[in-house]
Amino acid sequence: MKKLNLHETEEKLFSGNIKIFTPQDLMVIFGVNKRAVEGFLNYNLKKGVFVHLKKGLYALKRNLPSEFALANRIYSPSYVSLDSALSFYGLIPETVYAVTSITTKPTREFEVLNRLFEYRKIKKEAYTGYIPKTVSGEVVLMAVPEKAVADFLYFVYLGKRVFNERLRLKKVNSLQLRKYLGLFGQKKLIPLANRFLKQYG
Repeated sequence: MKKLNLHETEEKLFSGNIKIFTPQDLMVIFGVNKRAVEGFLNYNLKKGVFVHLKKGLYALKRNLPSEFALANRIYSPSYVSLDSALSFYGLIPETVYAVTSITTKPTREFEVLNRLFEYRKIKKEAYTGYIPKTVSGEVVLMAVPEKAVADFLYFVYLGKRVFNERLRLKKVNSLQLRKYLGLFGQKKLIPLANRFLKQYG
């Protein structure tokens, strides 16, 4: 049975900039069977070479992914939005503890590497307005500023978020924001947003 070599595995993961991988990835890259991969991972997890991120997801301890890249992989489909994206774009002054994302799957929370990852569900028709962005050398899916605000206001409207008076609405395109708000299909949402825009925009 062909076995995996730790040095070769690390070199391949580094050279390919593979920061998150599955057992299947190792099987394909190195042409080994499932049993060989499982034994290799279990042994090196105990040695502290790899970390177990979530069921079926692993990373090299000395080459961990960014939190945003991790957020995209833990629960998909998803894109970084809400507080995390607002903070990233400088639309709120606060740094946030939880890494917040939007998904079309049921709302979930995960704790990985001592960080909380929150996922909030929206309907498929509103699941747009995100782009690939390079963050810390990794490509991640993140809401554009106006969509991050739209997602946030939607959950304020639902009573699941409290409006942040320090949200810098002057920095966003109000026409684009209203376009994204319209995707949620809630008649009272745009008047609510207009009120906030008038007061804080």
